[in-house]
Amino acid sequence: MDTTQWTPGLTICQCRTRRIARRSSTPDPPSRVSPPKHPAPSKVDKLAYDLKKLRRYLERLGPVASLQACDEASGAGSVLQRKHDKYDASQLARLFRAGEFTAVHIPSEAGERVRDLVRCRSTFQREILTSRHYALKFLARRGLVYREGTPWRQPHYEWLRRLARAESSLAAEDRIVFGEYLALPEYKLSRRDELDRQIAALALTPALAPKVARLQCFRGLDTHGAMALATELADWRRFGSARELMAYFGLVPLEHSSWDRQRRGSITKAGNSHVRHVLVQAAWSYRFAPKVGVALKRRQEGQDPRVIAHAWKAQHRAHKVFHRLSAARPPQVAVVAVARELVGFLWAVMREEPAPLAVG
Repeated sequence: MDTTQWTPGLTICQCRTRRIARRSSTPDPPSRVSPPKHPAPSKVDKLAYDLKKLRRYLERLGPVASLQACDEASGAGSVLQRKHDKYDASQLARLFRAGEFTAVHIPSEAGERVRDLVRCRSTFQREILTSRHYALKFLARRGLVYREGTPWRQPHYEWLRRLARAESSLAAEDRIVFGEYLALPEYKLSRRDELDRQIAALALTPALAPKVARLQCFRGLDTHGAMALATELADWRRFGSARELMAYFGLVPLEHSSWDRQRRGSITKAGNSHVRHVLVQAAWSYRFAPKVGVALKRRQEGQDPRVIAHAWKAQHRAHKVFHRLSAARPPQVAVVAVARELVGFLWAVMREEPAPLAVG
């Protein structure tokens, strides 16, 4: 829940823009006032989205120093222009008055723009995989399956391009369809590569460079992965423990306990899905024996020795966790546990990072 607080006195609960729910500390006429513990607000007003009108409305309620306001957090962003109905506004006011909200980090406008750019790159990566499936499934329906190596390597690309030529075994109509299917992932690859160049440039800015450099010391976190973590979390110090951060990523198990019996299920997946995907993908690299390759060594050059020591310790621990669990469970389950272990090491390193600068 996004909250902006002033000194106590008057509580305003604001649902994005459209409606305001409030309860005044100054008694209203008997026909308008709710009892102190009444579940419903004393008044609900509907406002058009206009910041000037909203400001004047708040000023009429009382001095700014005597107001408290809350705003519902959502994946729609933090701009004050979303619609909510009367019921939402009333519920926000009631819960805010009861003190049942949890404050969340509100990114700056510039930080939100950079975060969306990184998310856009992830979207293109998913679209590339989808487009590749279109091409391969179309060929499979024509009885053409590549069996001479790993798909989407250079030999495979050459085989695909030969099929798109006029002298291939495909019929004329099929060549048209397959040509379009083949052009689709190639176009998306070019746009993804352009986004990679833009993200790499942003990773060198003063606001992000220290965080990205620290994160890249860990195996499996390249520039894109480090940027995803840096832009999604912003200030790592707001998490009091590694377990809080694990829960934020949705990497803690569900609880089905009763009385003295403890039962735990799969992970909650209730947190930030973008970061969870990055962490799981990075965790797969820890199935290999601990090693500092050429790329990782280059990323660690000039970094704090304590951070590098944490990264090396993470490799050993995560490798042991993966092989211990994968001996009895599917590797997909083991890699999630590795991602959870990795979060603990990242939290230990990033909580010592100075407060974030403004992006842009």
